[in-house]
Amino acid sequence: MSNIIKMPQLSPTMTAGVIANWLVEIGDEVKQGDLIVEVETDKVTVEVAADESGVISKLGAKVGDELAVGSTLVSLLPLGAKVDKAVELQVETTATQQNKEATTEPLDSLVQPMDAPMEEAVVTELSRDIKISPVAKRMALQNNIDVARIRGSGAGGKIVKRDIDDHLNISWQEIATAKPLAKSTSAEIDYDSLPSFTRQPNNSMRNVVASRLTESSRDIPHFYMSVDCRIDALLDLRKQLNERTSKEDRISVNDMLIKAVAKAFQQVPEANVMWAGDSILSFNQSDISIAVAIDNGLITPVVVQADKLSIAELAKVSKGLVSRARDGNLAPNEYQGGTFTISNLGMFGIDSFTSIINPPQCGILSVGSGEKKAVVVKGEITIATMLNLTLAMDHRCVDGAVAAKFIQVLKHQIEDPFTLLL
Repeated sequence: MSNIIKMPQLSPTMTAGVIANWLVEIGDEVKQGDLIVEVETDKVTVEVAADESGVISKLGAKVGDELAVGSTLVSLLPLGAKVDKAVELQVETTATQQNKEATTEPLDSLVQPMDAPMEEAVVTELSRDIKISPVAKRMALQNNIDVARIRGSGAGGKIVKRDIDDHLNISWQEIATAKPLAKSTSAEIDYDSLPSFTRQPNNSMRNVVASRLTESSRDIPHFYMSVDCRIDALLDLRKQLNERTSKEDRISVNDMLIKAVAKAFQQVPEANVMWAGDSILSFNQSDISIAVAIDNGLITPVVVQADKLSIAELAKVSKGLVSRARDGNLAPNEYQGGTFTISNLGMFGIDSFTSIINPPQCGILSVGSGEKKAVVVKGEITIATMLNLTLAMDHRCVDGAVAAKFIQVLKHQIEDPFTLLL
């Protein structure tokens, strides 16, 4: 009798994973906890461990194949069983093939939101007197889950995070065989009229980024505000702090901006919110996502409770997150749950730009490069280092006056940076 290990869901937005590298072969004996495969998700490449012991009798896919969440990764025989290692890689038939046929073409549509009636049902169910934890409620809203269909495993029947996780694993099987959603009406490409080109298929991350940003641009009413900040005092303070730290612990301008944003949210709490359909969520802490460019995509690791960290502590946390992001080693909890994002392109010499909000967050701050410019200070022309900030906010949950107050407080924090030490 054989057992199976299934493709796990390694992030809330993951619907399938690509086999990046097998760490075992047919006939190998594995113990519970042994690493068996590297899987490329929509966010990072993750090493997956065996959740039980046995002898590998079948591999569920070849390197480069995509497997739906819940599909068979490997089949196991009991420890001590003999398997012919000469047997070629066997790809699961029937169920796996059906999943592949169902997901190959409509994969882009599967990561898009469900239709309006389903969204309305989710909001309606969450507004009823249903016992559900805040984290589970947020996950239900993000994934359009009808919580009335879920039996809670928490105290008193309360729906908790693991119940949503279990539901998502089961729901994928339903989604994979469902009728594909209608494709977006994008312009058809006349390939015959194009010059010579090479085609690079999208990876999982690129598909999800495209889907989420299209959704954001289409469904979130963005509005923008821009200010110029004088940062000479901030640069001077940074220099003084770095003279007192080791080379490895150097503080960046971005670290100080994260701290400034976090403190500004504490002073303007009405801006530290999130649209939740039937309600607005207000947050007590500032969990700031930082946009990090990686190969073929973008990821946003989160500095949790940035408002409570010192600048030195924040610098260590952010440096570690960025390093793990670029190495593809972020844990799911390190890039989930942020409430606001900072995107900094100053290092590329970009003066100013606008960004698209990362749903379900309420806003994003675009940071340009610091440049010396001639400015008028107290009636006199002087040279100062100026930095442009452009704020994008979700008008459903943040009004213009609130956003203006927030960005003015942020400007003050940056131009009087000693307030960041208090």
